[in-house]
Amino acid sequence: MSVCPQGDYLVYKIYINSVGTNCYIFGSKKLHEVIVIDPGSDARVIQGFMKGKGLVPKCIINTHGHIDHIAGNAELGLPICIHERDANFLTNPLLNMAPFYGTLKSSPKASRLLKDNDIIEVADISLRVIHTPGHTPGGISLYHNDIVFTGDTLFAQGIGRTDMPYGSEKEIKSSIRDKLFLLDDSTIVYPGHGEETTIGAEKRTNPWL
Repeated sequence: MSVCPQGDYLVYKIYINSVGTNCYIFGSKKLHEVIVIDPGSDARVIQGFMKGKGLVPKCIINTHGHIDHIAGNAELGLPICIHERDANFLTNPLLNMAPFYGTLKSSPKASRLLKDNDIIEVADISLRVIHTPGHTPGGISLYHNDIVFTGDTLFAQGIGRTDMPYGSEKEIKSSIRDKLFLLDDSTIVYPGHGEETTIGAEKRTNPWL
């Protein structure tokens, strides 16, 4: 687990499940209200961590609908937000790739369907939704001031897989170049897998781009 308590916000990263999905706890440093981003499994670990830190979870945001990012949704029992184009992934194991991971697990339906440029507020801070399709049709990134959560769109020295159903290499590269690369070079990237990077570093050295 790691933490980045800077500015008006805090970010905790919890490594979960067998494929190393990053679950992020993002929220208000002042009021300790938080959003859970991509609880891919291990809901009890996530709950215990938040309880130990005195954090109050308000909702879940799924950056996309694959099972390794949504498997903890049901157990957490919080309102779920996901882009409208990935809404059906939540409840359909064939869409969310559950059989690929040896399960038929799914998630409850979304409480809120997101669109590009929507704002999600928690306490005294907010996240802006950036629709970044390519890994899935409804993939999103989440931006606040000097950080961005990129799900499985942009990684350190990599991009999300596009060889699975509904993936598109053309779309994911366009999402990165035409949307994420418009952010300031110093913006910290918190990806769905792997370590943090910056927008500037990926502009300069990402071999896929």
